Amino acid sequence: MDHDHHPSPENQQQARHQKDQVTEKLEEKTLHGHEQAMHADTTGHPPHGGHGHDHHRMMIDDFRRRFWVSLVLSIPVILLSPMVQHILGFSLAIPYSMYIAFVLSSVIYFYGGWPFLTGLVEEVKKGAPGMMTLIGVAISVAYLYSTAIVFGLQGMDFFWELATLIVIMLLGHWIEMKSVLGASKALELLVSMMPAEAMLIKDGETVHVRIEDLQKGDLILIKPGEKVPADGIVEEGESHLNESMLTGESKPVKKTNGDKVIGGAINGNGSLQVRVEHTGKESYLNKVITLVQEAQKTKSETQRLADRAARWLTYIALIAGFGTFAVWLMLGQELAFALERMVTVMVISCPHALGLAIPLVVAISTAVSANNGLLIRNRTAFENARRITTILFDKTGTLTQGSHAIAAVVAFAATPDAREMLRLAAGVEQHSEHFIGQGILRKVKEEGIAVPPSQAFNYLPGKGLEGMVEDKDVKVVGPNYIAEFQIRVPASKAEEGVETVVYVLVNGKAVGYISMRDQLREESAEAIRILKENDIQNLLLTGDNERVAKSVSDKLHMDGYLANVLPHQKQEKVKELQARGEFVAMTGDGVNDAPALAQADVGIAVGSGTDVAAETADIILVNSNPQDIAKLILFGKATHRKMIQNLIWATGYNVIALPLAAGVLYNQGIMVSPAVGAALMSLSTVIVAINAQLLRRQIK
Repeated sequence: MDHDHHPSPENQQQARHQKDQVTEKLEEKTLHGHEQAMHADTTGHPPHGGHGHDHHRMMIDDFRRRFWVSLVLSIPVILLSPMVQHILGFSLAIPYSMYIAFVLSSVIYFYGGWPFLTGLVEEVKKGAPGMMTLIGVAISVAYLYSTAIVFGLQGMDFFWELATLIVIMLLGHWIEMKSVLGASKALELLVSMMPAEAMLIKDGETVHVRIEDLQKGDLILIKPGEKVPADGIVEEGESHLNESMLTGESKPVKKTNGDKVIGGAINGNGSLQVRVEHTGKESYLNKVITLVQEAQKTKSETQRLADRAARWLTYIALIAGFGTFAVWLMLGQELAFALERMVTVMVISCPHALGLAIPLVVAISTAVSANNGLLIRNRTAFENARRITTILFDKTGTLTQGSHAIAAVVAFAATPDAREMLRLAAGVEQHSEHFIGQGILRKVKEEGIAVPPSQAFNYLPGKGLEGMVEDKDVKVVGPNYIAEFQIRVPASKAEEGVETVVYVLVNGKAVGYISMRDQLREESAEAIRILKENDIQNLLLTGDNERVAKSVSDKLHMDGYLANVLPHQKQEKVKELQARGEFVAMTGDGVNDAPALAQADVGIAVGSGTDVAAETADIILVNSNPQDIAKLILFGKATHRKMIQNLIWATGYNVIALPLAAGVLYNQGIMVSPAVGAALMSLSTVIVAINAQLLRRQIK
């Protein structure tokens, strides 16, 4: 890309509106009723601490306790059942056995069934009957009918079916909730990465302070092996930091004076003094956690489809249950038989698996992605990654290293000479965060040149920048500016080879040029190869000239290139491709490329580093590694595949199970009892949960 500067990320950051911290737990979206069943207060917990996870573990312990108590009590209930005794060929002559079974079943109903009963009440209050309504109605019908039998109504009680039904339902929910907790462990791990204390350097001495007490501008000491307590800039020392859990970068990253460090990274063998830049909710780690939580709460089109299907299945189950009861009574069957069929239909057709099919995949995919430096802001766009037919790559910093090491500084005349020209250019460039500006400032530092102050700094989109340095009008611009304003430049070899060239203008006259060499990333070729294997067209989109663009495209065996494209033209290029029916992904830096990122079907902000609030991007890649882009697309495909697999299983199971439960094959001797129905329903839920967990293997 030509000299395409952008304002400092610090200024951008101040302009952006940060959403309030999320105060709902990660698990709330995936539980669909467990929370309401157990606790009324589903909000108010700290967003980034472990409280939500502790609360969820308490719920798991509660379900486990209810399961074991109900299981123990159900054994005598089953043994006292005349039907079970008849089937197994034994007899127990125990006085008042029916009343004993009634008392034990009452404990199982009220204690073991309490989560389902309170869930039923909550759902009815909200006017949104769901899974808890079906289970609550089923166990209540079984209990009330059986109680009536004990106190005089003719028929056979359902106590053993009631007991086994509740036990199996508790077991299924317990296993499911453990799976949900497992889905959030990756996010919980991020939360736990920050140390509790930091070593503050004050008046030449170090004192231990709580991490909450750190302020911007504080100087902290990080000893070998310690965790970095806050985002900041290295002021003294040299070390290698392990940032793998934060950015997905597997190799330790060397840090020395002037380098940024991220809170939560693990220090290597060196000792560092760091000036704190961001703390609390402004820190990189907290922004990542908030983004992940927001993404997990955001419903994609697939998830909304599943929600609608689950809601309709609930209505169908209720109608089918009462309808089954009425039909069997009209066909002359006994009341007990009709009730048993109704209970079985309601239990077996619970949209439990359907309700869990998508949210669990969402929870796993977003948290695991964050661990690999892939931050999802728009879930629909992420799932749409499977539809991408064309991906546009920005060159600088994505396919190339973006280091822009200075290759040559050439003055066109004796005055100003190359050193003076470099000094004037640095005066303007000190206000820029662009790769080119950073390259010039590094060169000035190496040469020991003092950077002069400047005023009236102005950014020229896609062309360069300008400012007043020592009362001189200094511009540092690319070839596009030279061509547009027809500025005379002496004949030179400035633009030969794969190099970026900027010209220095003093008071409107070209006084020389600075050329920079940018190396291709080792991973670029592999990323392009993966995309080609998946039939995704890849194009280079750059502000560089035709020769430079062609060279990079040819070296990487890309499908083509679009050269001399200014930032405001990138959006038009995206529109042109979309008009031809292409599903376009755009990669960019999230600032200069904002219109194009917003226009693209999938906008990917790359190389954003610790600035994770790229507002226009659907997906943010912390690193600039092009392989991450290929990885992201493949993981998006795998995520959608898991969702579809779970939806097919959950709905397919109900299509088969519901008619069986209703008794359509009764004349053929095939019957499904309430207990077997509960077991099948719980099994379908567990299968969906296990299948979702397999998604972890899809991202490497």
